[in-house]
Amino acid sequence: MSGRVAVISGGGGGIGHAAALAFAAAGARVAVIELDPARARRTAAAVTEAGGEAIAIAADITDDAHVAEAMRGVIGRFGRLDILHNCAGGTVPEDGPVTEVPLEVFDRTFGLDVRGTFLCCRHAIPAMIRAGGGAIVNMSSGAALRGASPFHVYTAAKGAILSFTRALAGTYAKHNIRANVIASGRVMTERIIRTWGDLSSDRVKNDPQDPVGRLRDYPFWVGEPEHIAATAVFLASDAARMITGATIAADGGRSAY
Repeated sequence: MSGRVAVISGGGGGIGHAAALAFAAAGARVAVIELDPARARRTAAAVTEAGGEAIAIAADITDDAHVAEAMRGVIGRFGRLDILHNCAGGTVPEDGPVTEVPLEVFDRTFGLDVRGTFLCCRHAIPAMIRAGGGAIVNMSSGAALRGASPFHVYTAAKGAILSFTRALAGTYAKHNIRANVIASGRVMTERIIRTWGDLSSDRVKNDPQDPVGRLRDYPFWVGEPEHIAATAVFLASDAARMITGATIAADGGRSAY
């Protein structure tokens, strides 16, 4: 990826942090977009310490003006934009069935997961077109591929990303832009560990979805941020030239069997 520029939204921690390091290791220059300036700087510093080149940009990806300014900052520093990896997103413990979940959870989750992804694509794609093409890698979840999740808002938001990404692939293929989705399983980020506990700990017995039982059936269901980052780098690379409009289920097979 030498000479290419990769933008990572939500790059301050978790999958985004790992992705910034992975893209830089592959030769890309990296722009880390994160709401928290300190977290953005931390990731950019980690990339630099590893021998890469990165900048930190503080921005609220749910704000159109913030995203537009962030992408202008990327172009101003690097002169181009080739790869967009939308990592910012997530859910909250208050999520639940449609008849019970507070509406503010809906607004917050769709704002971050769907609107944020939408706005980053909206302002990155014109730069990709000027660069002669590019690759978009959006983040969804295995929850969007199954009907068993009790978290209806998160499931709906991540499902929307699947359809949106297919539309991107169909519309911008003529501009040499590919768009794909990673539907991940449970990834041991700081947020997940804080919310659900470490799956190597006895604390998981308090999880109403019984992750211990699921691990017996799906031993590859739980992974580390680096596993998803490696998938993102592959999808953005020339090795994945024939893959677009696809959803890659990195969920240990839970959506397949």
